[in-house]
Amino acid sequence: MKRIAVFLLISAFMLLSGCGSGKPKLYIYNWTYYIPDQVIREFEKRNNVSVVYDMYASNEEMFAKLKAGGTGYDMVFPSGDYVSIMIRENMLEPIDWSKIPNLKNLDSAAISKINFDPGCRFSVPFMMGAAGVSVNKKKVGEYQTSWKLFERSDLKGKLTLLDDMREVMGAALKSLGYSVNSINPSELMQAKELVMKWRENIVKFDAEAFGKGFAAGEFWGVHGYSENVFLELDPSMREDVDFFIPVEGGPMYMDNMVILKGAKNKDLALQFINFIHEPEIYAQIADFLMMPSINTAARQYRTKTPNYNIEDLANSELKEDLGENLELYNKIWQEIRVGK
Repeated sequence: MKRIAVFLLISAFMLLSGCGSGKPKLYIYNWTYYIPDQVIREFEKRNNVSVVYDMYASNEEMFAKLKAGGTGYDMVFPSGDYVSIMIRENMLEPIDWSKIPNLKNLDSAAISKINFDPGCRFSVPFMMGAAGVSVNKKKVGEYQTSWKLFERSDLKGKLTLLDDMREVMGAALKSLGYSVNSINPSELMQAKELVMKWRENIVKFDAEAFGKGFAAGEFWGVHGYSENVFLELDPSMREDVDFFIPVEGGPMYMDNMVILKGAKNKDLALQFINFIHEPEIYAQIADFLMMPSINTAARQYRTKTPNYNIEDLANSELKEDLGENLELYNKIWQEIRVGK
């Protein structure tokens, strides 16, 4: 899921950096808050290239832009369910594993979870994790590490949920004991009713500014990715914040690196993928995000404790492509968004 002068690439800055004279350019479209600036700079320096970097806040935003003609990118970072969709839509180039020797560092346990692209023919795993809940412990006293937080009317006006259909619907489905990939109409309607109850207490559905709002004290409990919150916090505030994966579980994700069909810089993209999975480079990224490492060789180079561990994802499920049932989800989500 995802992902600031000290921390991250700012699009305009990256765009300017990509305007060097005559250097090969790699065009990347990635989640917000997902790769630290120094990693991109190191790749540029080592290879005498420029990286042009744009960011998105959701899979839906990325996919819609590409389908609407947003061309020119060499690679993007879709979650597993969107890898399936993009394969079906013939949007991806096959991955030449022989050119990515660092893939030997991938955790076999993580790869075994992949159903969206068997054999990783079109994608390379980048990060595995889940959205969870961040709570300001100074403002919220007793609370359960559960999705039930969003049922609390005493926190009305101080909560946000992600503006992400699969994340919110998946959270509700898991709260009810169902699969995050359910296509059962009855289960989906129950999930809708639960989200509508949550909706009464939230300020808004937000996939972009919730981290800033939380850091500013505007929100006391937010649904989202831990990196979006912690990268906004002053270090002095961190002890006052609890991030948890709800005990019921929820949707989890495997974000992946893919090369778009017809990419003009395919070899450079493969080079970048191999660079990302260098153990010391991957450790920098995992530390920056404070997320679990699916690169086994990188674990020895980590200097920070992640916000959660792979074990915390035990009750969570990877989101899968819904196929033709996506239309039903979209209908329900639109009804939720307008309060119908």
